[in-house]
Amino acid sequence: MDDLNELATLLAKPEPATEAIARSRGRLQDRMRGRTARRRTGWLVPSLALAAAAVVTVLATGVIAPAGTPASGKDVLLMAAASAERTPEGAGRYWHVTREYRDADIPSRESWTTRDGRRWSRGRPDAPAGVVVPDPNPLRLKGAEVSIEELEGLPTEPAALVARIAALPGLARDMTSSEQRGDPLFSLVALISELPAPPEVRSAAFRALAATPGVENAGEVEDGQELRFPNPDGGPEIRTVVDPASARVIRTNYLYGGDGGVAWGPSFVWVTAGWTDQPPR
Repeated sequence: MDDLNELATLLAKPEPATEAIARSRGRLQDRMRGRTARRRTGWLVPSLALAAAAVVTVLATGVIAPAGTPASGKDVLLMAAASAERTPEGAGRYWHVTREYRDADIPSRESWTTRDGRRWSRGRPDAPAGVVVPDPNPLRLKGAEVSIEELEGLPTEPAALVARIAALPGLARDMTSSEQRGDPLFSLVALISELPAPPEVRSAAFRALAATPGVENAGEVEDGQELRFPNPDGGPEIRTVVDPASARVIRTNYLYGGDGGVAWGPSFVWVTAGWTDQPPR
């Protein structure tokens, strides 16, 4: 049984002879989902809060960690993978993505994409402010156009997904140096953030990211866990806030987006993505 299935089994079916561990596991899950009685006003919470809540941490390997051990970056990503696999894809006519730059004087950006590839956007630099306009830019992976049908056909096992990403031709002028070397990190981030990948593919992407050398959990923040990845191109580290319960990227400081655009800055970019029947407006 692989790491994800062991973790999902432990989270979903506690052993009857260990009620105390099950209660502690439940409290950990609640904390990871953000179900606290008090709404936090700031992003950062002392890391001791998560450690104190995690009386017992169930690690991805199925080992029970001692009291006070916070979830690792790998653990958080595997929890998100388990959540992604159990979460329905959702329905709607449009794949709707919003980027918000809350700490900078930069307008938010939205896009709507239909399953046949038609797109509209608001907030493009070459368009009137606040106006929705047709957008000729397609969805992209490794800089090259990708259809929703192709995304739905991606492998659902992490090793196979990484191999498929490496085999994609890409578009060299729009790829990072690491992508040109075959590193899948930015493509995997795009699959869990802005691209309309189905749940099983998102789960595989989370599992592949869990195997990234050097990934760390910086601790609990507002709405999720802040994960940090070494930048494969040698730049500033990649900081991404993931909600492991909903398997969603909440915000990131480096977004190699599904429309081919790169967003990076010292502060975060807030991301929301999902299917909707609300038309562009």
